Amino acid sequence: MFALLPFICATIFGQTASDKSSAADALFRDFDRADAPGASFLVVRRGRVVYEGAFGMANLEEKTPATTATNFRLASVTKQFTAMSVLMLVERKRLTLDTKLTEVFPDFPAYGSKITIRHLLTHTSGLADYEDLIPESATVPLRDKQVLELLKTQTDTTFAPGSRFSYSNSGYAVLALVVEKVSGVSFATFLRENIFKPLGMANTVAFENGVSTVNNRAYGYTPDGHGGFRRHDQSLTSSVLGDGGVYSSVEDLRKWDAALYTEKLVRPATLAQAFTAQVPNSDQGAAAYGFGWYVETYRGRRAVWHYGSTVGFRTAIVRFPDERSAVVVLLNRDGTDAHALALKLADLFLFDAK
Repeated sequence: MFALLPFICATIFGQTASDKSSAADALFRDFDRADAPGASFLVVRRGRVVYEGAFGMANLEEKTPATTATNFRLASVTKQFTAMSVLMLVERKRLTLDTKLTEVFPDFPAYGSKITIRHLLTHTSGLADYEDLIPESATVPLRDKQVLELLKTQTDTTFAPGSRFSYSNSGYAVLALVVEKVSGVSFATFLRENIFKPLGMANTVAFENGVSTVNNRAYGYTPDGHGGFRRHDQSLTSSVLGDGGVYSSVEDLRKWDAALYTEKLVRPATLAQAFTAQVPNSDQGAAAYGFGWYVETYRGRRAVWHYGSTVGFRTAIVRFPDERSAVVVLLNRDGTDAHALALKLADLFLFDAK
């Protein structure tokens, strides 16, 4: 199995680094097999990597081991990149948080005049779930533009925009198209040229089948009911980019995390809005929501985080920005809670909780 690379240090919180790594390894015992899908993970404490590594397979059919350079489909962890793209355009004065949907897309039905960019970012738009609008006869995965067309068939929102939180993949698919319309380039190109390349995230990509490739790609799997796994990697929603189409590795996400302490992308005041509770309660109970991030307190520390869940993949990033600490967990299998694993790693390496 891929060798773990813990940061070796003296005793921390009463346990040695070796003790902590051994305890963390145990969390991934079910992944430590040559016949099972994999896991890739990273823990940063006060700006330094203290635990990282991978177990299992990125590709079962070809027996390719997962590594820290393996690129997993991020699913909804993608939303933070979509939100950042919008904030960058806001800083450049190409749009505002109060820009109406119909100002960007004049042919959108009249109900879009009540929806702002802020509503889309915070899941308070009231847009119908595009997943519920896909025709039963559909066999080809949708793209973001087709999501917009489906929403144009509706005559109103499901609730008054701004009145409550309702997690919306539709909103983030539309935001990707807003980025395209305002910037004049494709969403994938905007991400590559404005975020991924400047940060050195060379292998991170908003994947478009037939247009781009994913190097060192992990494929998704689901339990087959007989102790094994079958490939389960794509669905009708897998080609929508704005809500979940980015592939990345823990190595590249380390660069992303580090950049969020700098002004490489946006000014601190702009970034602070993303990490501020714009909606006091979300679908995750007491957790609030900012722009592309959940916001809450964990063990007395301010935490910003997001999870991702799609066919064959479970992902999570949890950041503790006041302490320059973070945990990333990427899995290429269904049925395991990546966010729960990330919090267990935080307990071990950041808070020494039993």
